[in-house]
Amino acid sequence: MPDVRVTNTIAGRDAFLRVLSDEGVVKMFGNPGTTELPIMHALSSAPEMGYVLGLQEAVVIAMADGYARASGKLVSCNVHVAPGLGNAIGSIYTSLMSGTAMIVTAGQQEQGHGLTEPLLYAPLVPIAQPVVKWAVEVNRIEDLPRILRRAAKVATTAPTGPVFISLPGDILNNEAAIDLGSVTRVDTAVRPSDAALEQLARRLLSAKNLVMLAGPEIADSDAFAEAAELAETLGVPVWHQTVGYGAHFPSEHPCYLGALNRDQKRVRAILSEYDLMLCVGSDVLQMSVWSEVEPLPETTRVAMIGLRDWEMGKNFPAEIALRADVKETLKALIPVLKKLGGAALTDKAKANIAAFASKNWSAQRAQRLKALAPPVAGEPLPPEWVMARLTEALPKDGIVVEEGLTSTMALPHYLAYRDRKSFFGNVSGGIGWGIAAAVGIQIAEPARKVVAVIGDGSAMYSITALWSAANQKLPVVFIITNNEGYQILKNRLKLFHGNDTPIGMDFNDPPMNVTKIAEGFGVTAERVTTADGFDAALKKSLAKTDGPTLLEVMVKKV
Repeated sequence: MPDVRVTNTIAGRDAFLRVLSDEGVVKMFGNPGTTELPIMHALSSAPEMGYVLGLQEAVVIAMADGYARASGKLVSCNVHVAPGLGNAIGSIYTSLMSGTAMIVTAGQQEQGHGLTEPLLYAPLVPIAQPVVKWAVEVNRIEDLPRILRRAAKVATTAPTGPVFISLPGDILNNEAAIDLGSVTRVDTAVRPSDAALEQLARRLLSAKNLVMLAGPEIADSDAFAEAAELAETLGVPVWHQTVGYGAHFPSEHPCYLGALNRDQKRVRAILSEYDLMLCVGSDVLQMSVWSEVEPLPETTRVAMIGLRDWEMGKNFPAEIALRADVKETLKALIPVLKKLGGAALTDKAKANIAAFASKNWSAQRAQRLKALAPPVAGEPLPPEWVMARLTEALPKDGIVVEEGLTSTMALPHYLAYRDRKSFFGNVSGGIGWGIAAAVGIQIAEPARKVVAVIGDGSAMYSITALWSAANQKLPVVFIITNNEGYQILKNRLKLFHGNDTPIGMDFNDPPMNVTKIAEGFGVTAERVTTADGFDAALKKSLAKTDGPTLLEVMVKKV
């Protein structure tokens, strides 16, 4: 009888890494357990897949999220079975909100063994489903490449986001002759029809008072230049969307007036001046706490450009909603506007821009710096002073990662967004993201200095990320603003309930010493209590290139 044995077999674990590599994944962030050992075994012979260890699954996902947002690359995250996936859910939720393209995997007990409900077992797909674009378990080794290819396609197709794959041990350890498939990418860099562009152009030109709302798709599509040119062509004021979690428009542009916040009354007052709001790749006035006041005045109509069609007409109707890539649309729209508007538009735009000079972001920044009071000796440092000094010392190509809540409220008034990677913030509101995301962002941008400004409360959610920064020898500067508590909750308790005696919101019994914690993770750290001390420590930290630094800055409770 002839020998019909198949010789071109491959183990599931090796096929997994080979397909990921072919899909462009060059970094895997993980925290392994026993069910992930097949992948860890395969990694020993796949050095091209750079593995970054996090000490808890929420940290793993947040590091990967920062890396993917800064690099624009698909990223892999490997977490441990049911409890590990549970730990990761909050961070995966943040990645879903930011549209981060990532493949999250977890090892699962061998098929059949799971039926006995062993220690750590639970069905993984239902746990992940609410916070991902797609969730699936591999049931046949022959399906592994097809599932991975589909996952990569789903994660990277706009609107992008995380996907989840459950990997049973037998799938990873078995061998088979399988077709590894090939890459598919869906090109979403599309522009509207000529008729739609002309309709939008005529509507914009007919508005009496037009305003532009800038959002994350300007950064995602690398459309800083096009967005600036659109504002100049129309001579319109530009505001940053209400949830400012990225650099969405060049701050120093003469048309930029600043960031809207999540105060419905303030936003409504600002927008009441305008009869048409053009949302360029933005959310439409996403808020936080409830208010009886609607942020959008009835007299302000809406037009939208972007790929996230869920946002279009979600809460407020849009007269025109174009599901298209921001960069490609603006490149096609601007010539139409110039042609239809002619010399009259050029003259009007120049006059409008000249009128912004006294009230745009740059003018506001200069006024705030002039009025900024110096710190008082013997008192904790004012957070606004710290933000101003930080932005003045930061290199022009520096990157700021922010999750300081109350202590960083003034940061948008001082930090210039000079390119789409100059600022990264927390999109979901779930704290603990920032200190870990900074690690991934620095890995993605090794030539740029990353400074992470994190509140003491946020830092404690993911403090083990400091070890990963030290382990990777990353020159991140962590500035932990220590006001000894959850200051935002204390402020809101007083504002919403008239209660000025908070319970369970202070960290002063015993007092927290973040400096010593950081030193325990191998990070050079210093506690700062004076203005001169802050300036000197910051200068030294920014110059350090051989590993991370942490500055624990004692700040006022504001």
